[in-house]
Parts: sequence; structure tokens; C-alpha cells
Amino acid sequence: VMKDRDPSWKPTFIVKPDGGCQGDGIYLIKDPSDIRLTGGLQSRPAVVQEYICKPLLVDKLKFDIRLYVLLKSLEPLEIYIAKDGLSRFCTEPYQEPTLKNLHQVFMHLTNYSLNIHSGNFIHSDNANTGSKRTFSSILCRLSSKGVDVKKVWSDIISLVIKTIIALTPELKVYYQSDIPSGKPGPTCFQVGRNFY
Repeated sequence: VMKDRDPSWKPTFIVKPDGGCQGDGIYLIKDPSDIRLTGGLQSRPAVVQEYICKPLLVDKLKFDIRLYVLLKSLEPLEIYIAKDGLSRFCTEPYQEPTLKNLHQVFMHLTNYSLNIHSGNFIHSDNANTGSKRTFSSILCRLSSKGVDVKKVWSDIISLVIKTIIALTPELKVYYQSDIPSGKPGPTCFQVGRNFY
């Protein structure tokens, strides 16, 4: 870890405003005192987390993974995970965050709604290229480099299950407040936001 090797190293943080979408209001900071507390989107609550400064790159680009999980039932717990997902790519080659490049959204943020405005955005009908790709194409790429993709999937499934188990008590409260006792549960589902 960088902080163990370099005592002057300081983490970078990513700030995501509550209720935001499509990259709206997201920004990076080096110092927690730089959180914007006034004006527009930044005045609402936000999630602040340490930014991964050495992410896995494909074609020198940072990317994210969007997987789709259906929680059909809480009792009994019934979870489905789509066999494929989506990977969204930045459009500028990645460099570790510095004070000079913190604001380069095309390098640090993977949001489609931001990167589509980059001159480097690549529209492609091929699942293996472009600024939006299938997750399975990423797994194929990793497999060709010797990564055990069965273990990757197993780890993802384990993470999904553990996350949902951790959320189950709160989900039950919401569920019970929305659906009266004795009434049938939902028969249709909304595709929600991605898992981070």
C-alpha cells in the first residue's frame, strides 16, 4: 500500500452527492476540508469514500462494472444475478490523482453521461471495444492474462450475498412499511442503481 511506503502520501477522496445521478456533482479532493458545503448540489448530504488510486486498467483506461442483481424475496432470501453486465470506460488515459489532474473528469469518472461529451468517446457495436463494453468482454480479457475468472465471479457472488444479508434488516423495515401484512409482494421489479 502506498501509505506504508511513502509517509508523505495522502489519500484521494471521491465525493458523491446524495440522490445524484449521471455523474452530477461528483468530484475528487485530496483534503477532507475541501468538501464543498455551500451552493447547489454540493449543499446536500454526500457519500465520501477513499478513491482507488491504483485501479485495474484496460487499454490504459479506468473503468467500472455495473452488475444487475434482483432481490426477489427477503423471506426466504432469493437473489438473482445477471450473467453479464456493463463496463463503462473513462476516455482519457489514467494517471494517479494529483492536485493538477483532480478535475479531469474524463480521466477519473466513468459515468457515461460525462464521457459521451469527450472527443475521445468511442461508440462501438463491438462488445469488446469502445467506451461501453460488456462485462463478459472484460472477463475474457482478464482470462487471457491468466486471471481465474471463475474465482472472480465467485468473489462477486459472495460480495453480493454478504451485502444483501447486511442490508436485510433495513430492507425488511422498508418492505413491511410499504406492503401490509397478508398482502402479496411485488410481481414486477424496477432496475435500480449499480452496486459499488
